[in-house]
Amino acid sequence: MGENFPFPTYLILTIITIIHLISTVGNTQVVPRPRLLLSDPDISHKLHNDPHTMKLASSDFGNVVHHQSPVAVFRPSSLYDVVSLVRSSYNSPVDAGGFTIAARGQGHSTRGQAMAPNGVVLDMGALRNPTLGHGINVSHDYADVGGGEMWIDVLHATLQRGLAPPSWTDYLYMTVGGTLSNAGIGGQTFRYGPQIANVHQMDVITGKGDLLTCSSQKNSELFHGVLGGLGQFGIIARARIALHPAPKRVKWVRLIYNDFSAFTKDQERLISINGEKKENNYNYNALDYLEGMLLMHQGPINNWRSSFFPLSDHPKIISLLLQHTVLYCLEVAKYYDDHSQHNVDKDVQVLLQGLSYVPGFYYDKNVSFVEFLNRVRSGELKLQSQGLWDVPHPWLNMFIPKSRINDFDSGVFKNIILKRNITTGPVLIYPMNRSKWNDRMSASVPDEEVFYTVGFLHSSGFDDWKAFDEQNKEILRFCEGAGIKVKQYLPHYTTQQDWANHFGTKWSSFQERKYHFDPRMILSPGQRIFNNIIN
Repeated sequence: MGENFPFPTYLILTIITIIHLISTVGNTQVVPRPRLLLSDPDISHKLHNDPHTMKLASSDFGNVVHHQSPVAVFRPSSLYDVVSLVRSSYNSPVDAGGFTIAARGQGHSTRGQAMAPNGVVLDMGALRNPTLGHGINVSHDYADVGGGEMWIDVLHATLQRGLAPPSWTDYLYMTVGGTLSNAGIGGQTFRYGPQIANVHQMDVITGKGDLLTCSSQKNSELFHGVLGGLGQFGIIARARIALHPAPKRVKWVRLIYNDFSAFTKDQERLISINGEKKENNYNYNALDYLEGMLLMHQGPINNWRSSFFPLSDHPKIISLLLQHTVLYCLEVAKYYDDHSQHNVDKDVQVLLQGLSYVPGFYYDKNVSFVEFLNRVRSGELKLQSQGLWDVPHPWLNMFIPKSRINDFDSGVFKNIILKRNITTGPVLIYPMNRSKWNDRMSASVPDEEVFYTVGFLHSSGFDDWKAFDEQNKEILRFCEGAGIKVKQYLPHYTTQQDWANHFGTKWSSFQERKYHFDPRMILSPGQRIFNNIIN
């Protein structure tokens, strides 16, 4: 993609404001509401506002933010349409004010981040079509992928060439543009970095309607700003993703701990092994995946993320839980193929030698690479069949500095969580190496070489999600009072000062990039960084 993008000069999209009178019992309220008028038939018919479409665009996976309806949903058939839409808002008369645009992939946000109140929601899934030239094109060491493509489709397309991206999120039914706008983290991050660290190049539509190709050498401010930039500087039209030779199978192991310090010490030891090592004249490679989770008496032994522990061992695990109240599960994986299959057991044995898990609580599986990466899907389908997937998900995801993780354990896991006794859903905890992150990118992480991600992946009923939300707030209040400098992942803040604190030393450059690439504050209003939206 080049920097000069042809654009028909006759295209006109204007915004006018009309006054609606809404009559209610006993009073009449005057509510201003923008209304789109299109004079170009080429894109006017791509705006949709039927009840079903509007309902979908007014909710997300979190299912806790509602009543943020757009004026319409825009379903483009080409990138030209997207450029037209953005330029129309940017070039609208000052007195018309333009309109905000939220690019929406799978709507997997949890606090309305992909919504555009009184604006336009851009349906990126409408571009998910290889015939448009922005599908998935695989080369020998990278894949050019449209921003609206889902990672599950990237996986299948690259595997046809014996290749795969090295870094993954736990759930693959999200779009490339969506995860790259946040960071894209998972069990491979400690070794291969987040997904944003594995991008060579992008095509981005800025808030001015310019379609620019960018990389670390070309338009680098835009490139680094967009990666982890929460959609504030541009819409990702295409990303060039690094590829590695794909394994065929995975040795998947879980170990149970009853001591938090031993659990974190072993995690930190394992992520310090990077690349090939030698021990007693034996060469072995680092793990490819490492995560961890809590096991608590409030929840089942297995959860929707994966069913792993054999049913015959559930009584044994429950008995250990009754003794200790909270257990910690270390989850690791080693990839292998036809050439390395004879050594994988020995590799894992050497890597796990000397770990301090509870004797007798070692579990392993051998599964296909696709089955491992797509392990959450079966749990999702099961919950969907039971009507338990489209429920509120008041999630809280954080990064915790290594130096304070023991304080977090004692103050949150063994205090707030146990006292409230309401947690349902997985609670993840695992470390990452800061050296695998590029500090020029927008994503904000703690200022220590090793930091932990902690994710409270709650599911609740529609009438009790606020109890979980209050628990999240109590956790954040505890961290603030204890001086634990946490960073939210998939952040949700209500004031610009909170955002300034979140980005810290990056805040001034974040603002400068916004004013340069989206000066009219058009893009991604649901993040509520520069747009005064209350919900």
